[in-house]
Amino acid sequence: MIRKFIAGAAAAFAALSLGVPAMAVQAEEMPEPRTYESRGQVTINGQRIRYSVTAGETFLVDENGDPNASIFSTAYIADGFSDPTTRPVAFVFNGGPGSASLWLHMGVFGPQRIALPNAQDDGAAPFDVVENVHSILDVADLVFVDPVGTGWSQPIGEGEGSDFWGVTEDAESLAQFIRIWLSENRRWNSPKYLLGESYGTLRIGALLNELEGSYTDVAINGVALISTVVDFRYDDTSPGNDIGYVGLMPGFAATAWYHNKVDRSAWNNDIEAFLDDSRTFAIEEYMPALMYGSLIDPARQARVVAELSRFTGLSEDFLNRANMRVSLWRFMRELRRDEGLSVGRLDSRFTGVEVDGVGEGPETDPSFYGIDASYTASMLDYFTRTLGVDITEYYSTIGGVSGWNWDAGRSGNNNYINVGPWISRAMRQNSDLEVLVAQGYYDLATPFFAAELMFNQPGFDQDRVTFTYYESGHMMYIHEPSLVTFSQDVRDLIVGQ
Repeated sequence: MIRKFIAGAAAAFAALSLGVPAMAVQAEEMPEPRTYESRGQVTINGQRIRYSVTAGETFLVDENGDPNASIFSTAYIADGFSDPTTRPVAFVFNGGPGSASLWLHMGVFGPQRIALPNAQDDGAAPFDVVENVHSILDVADLVFVDPVGTGWSQPIGEGEGSDFWGVTEDAESLAQFIRIWLSENRRWNSPKYLLGESYGTLRIGALLNELEGSYTDVAINGVALISTVVDFRYDDTSPGNDIGYVGLMPGFAATAWYHNKVDRSAWNNDIEAFLDDSRTFAIEEYMPALMYGSLIDPARQARVVAELSRFTGLSEDFLNRANMRVSLWRFMRELRRDEGLSVGRLDSRFTGVEVDGVGEGPETDPSFYGIDASYTASMLDYFTRTLGVDITEYYSTIGGVSGWNWDAGRSGNNNYINVGPWISRAMRQNSDLEVLVAQGYYDLATPFFAAELMFNQPGFDQDRVTFTYYESGHMMYIHEPSLVTFSQDVRDLIVGQ
């Protein structure tokens, strides 16, 4: 194991380590970026891959050329590929906004991964970390990126969080990072991919706008939208936005199927046939009924409510009292209320015990507290013990940003974020750009049908948009069978060009 640590001025570094706000470190006291180098190997598809790792900081600069942010990234470069034009590089990030990249890093793409019990709480350490035979390092070099405010990435110098925390601000900073990385590593002529999860899919839309906008300089070969949310209209149930209920409904149906709250025999135990029927019902019957509002014919409402109950497992009485409009949090609580349980948001296979039997919503999301401790502990243990990263500052797993500026992602003057037009424009202006949309059936945070409705809109080249589905949730890779299929789907995106 080779480890290399580069540090600058001792006083400034001490200030950072002791928790002094980054803005207090003046430009003339700025330390050099910290970098840690190591080597490793992993067997993927029967092939032993040896690789070098560079984990460390990249300084971004403002319009005056002064450092204003530090981005922490981890890059894996496989040995034996001397021609950069034939070796793809993938930039990988998670969502939030405000989430570090540990989920995709330790969950599916990196050379080591955490192995979790299926749809159960992760408990406490020690956690099981194994060699990741499903990593995609065999087909692409990997750069895991933590945006400002996540992991160890932070504003420095005169930089402030508000300079980076917004749809456009975030995309501008990551576009700058990508350009710096391509230059420093001489990879401008390599095939390039963006892999993002959750808000990371919205980030991809904004990044395509930055990289392939009016003055294109970085053309992307392909993107993987993992648990997609790029147009918030289709899963936002704010008052007056009935289309959000339509986007959620087939996800509710999938959840009811998983928890045996529907009559599976009516569909010969075929979940695909069941979900196809739920999609048809959502578009052809449920949506028109919602559009009628209070003027709907009572007999028609009764028929729709009966079908809605049949698909979602909720009682007709509850659906009538909710005016056929059930928010996500109410559904999470209501489906198994009689058992004292709630179902998960990120992954509705998970359940949580509820003390309050009459509460409107769940205490919290059982599918998040079911995995968060294991990922943080495993990531930091891997950084410090395997990669030799000697940083003791606080590592922000998620929630380290505030006051996010959503304005630049809005369409016109409405209240819903939509970066879909940026993706479709990039596809029109880049004939090589391929889009993979990966969705878990049991993901209620970014529902699969909401993603379908968005990509059904005019402007997308449907021949270059591929949907894949998994019987799992938001993080489909915590389900072992889905992990195997999903990693292969992303590998196919990269090698298929």
